Amino acid sequence: MGKVAAKIKVMPSGTEIDLDELQERLEQSLPEGAKINGFERDDVAFGLVALLPTVIVPDDAGGTEAVEEAFTDVEGVESVAVENVGRI
Repeated sequence: MGKVAAKIKVMPSGTEIDLDELQERLEQSLPEGAKINGFERDDVAFGLVALLPTVIVPDDAGGTEAVEEAFTDVEGVESVAVENVGRI
């Protein structure tokens, strides 16, 4: 079984969200077997900045679904969208 790398766009619920704290909460919410291989930040508009973690997950039937669900449940997250997926 291989692994998959996915870049996920996480939009905070507002400009007042501390991105460093949000990043920590995202790391803590990861399901078993998944790990974050770095973060990028993307200026969206009007002071809103999206987090773009690259997540490594096992290449099984669920793919990135468990990570997306975990990120959606994190306090301060407005939306989660997979930007890019590839096998490694």
